[in-house]
Amino acid sequence: MSLQCGIVGLPNVGKSTLFNSLSSARAEAANFPFCTIEPNVGVVPVPDHRLDVLAELVKPEKTIQTVIKFVDIAGLVKGASKGEGLGNKFLANIREVDAIIHVIRCFDDPNVVHVDGSIDPIRDKEIIDTELQLKDLETIEKRIQKLEKVAKTGDKEAKKRLELLERYKIALEEGKNARTIKLTEQEKSLMADLFLLTDKPVIYLANVDEESMQGNEMTKKLEEVAKAEGAELIINSAILEEQIAELETEEEKMEFLAEFGLEESGLNRLIKASYHLLDLITFFTAGPKEVRAWTICRGWKAPQAAGVIHSDFERGFIKAEVIKFEDYVKYKSELACKEAGKIAIEGKEYIVQDGDVMHFRFNV
Repeated sequence: MSLQCGIVGLPNVGKSTLFNSLSSARAEAANFPFCTIEPNVGVVPVPDHRLDVLAELVKPEKTIQTVIKFVDIAGLVKGASKGEGLGNKFLANIREVDAIIHVIRCFDDPNVVHVDGSIDPIRDKEIIDTELQLKDLETIEKRIQKLEKVAKTGDKEAKKRLELLERYKIALEEGKNARTIKLTEQEKSLMADLFLLTDKPVIYLANVDEESMQGNEMTKKLEEVAKAEGAELIINSAILEEQIAELETEEEKMEFLAEFGLEESGLNRLIKASYHLLDLITFFTAGPKEVRAWTICRGWKAPQAAGVIHSDFERGFIKAEVIKFEDYVKYKSELACKEAGKIAIEGKEYIVQDGDVMHFRFNV
């Protein structure tokens, strides 16, 4: 599976500058709205020291990191839900991502215009929220119209769906996001085909200047709002990240970060936050041809994990050989782990753990 995060926000808040620093793809950064016409997609390797350790032990022909996709979606404006700016197109792009990274401007620079003429991070956040909520409300109302006739015939499932849709409608009309509605697993399955924009998990990214990496008055206000929502807030400087991306060695990057009192780049913090937000974990495969990291959802069973490698692996799953990462490091090879009795043979009900080193047995 490939994690895909959409970078959204008003025009000129630093989205494309951030995207440029995150990936090898380059989005045009310009001081006017709508310079990003098509969503730019950057595929970024996920850093994981465990993969490096395994590669050092196994010495494979190649090492393959798991990746995360960042999609730079053009700036939304007030009225986007009704097609203002290039709204409808970009709202459709948001629908396709797994999570939203909402970039909010928390810096003042007279040389960078603001679409609304002033800097107000709370207002900016609410503009995006409102446009996404309005689009979701439109989706809900259309679905309600279709279901009402069916529900009147006595269809129990249609009645239940209609009941849930009404709950969403009330929340959205009150200015709340769909993700604030708590559903049971059964209710979630009934609503799975809605693909609501405000149901997607979100990370707020406060874009600051270089002097405000530890926060400022604007980020404090935003932090209070994020905390009330139970959302994560990352303080980052897109300009600073772009400078870090241009440095060639890891040593240079660490020295640069240290000057600003930071231990890791905004990219690493963003990736960690994205994995945490979506409850993702990593397992590994290790052999002479390749050592590779794979991303799955926490709680997945062994056949599902096998299916990420190839659908045939899931269909024909027999067993999984599992070595804990710590054991692989301790005994330094698969053979040594086997001799020490540290290879577990697991069946279809085994829940994969973060860091598992796995080999799958399957029938074609």
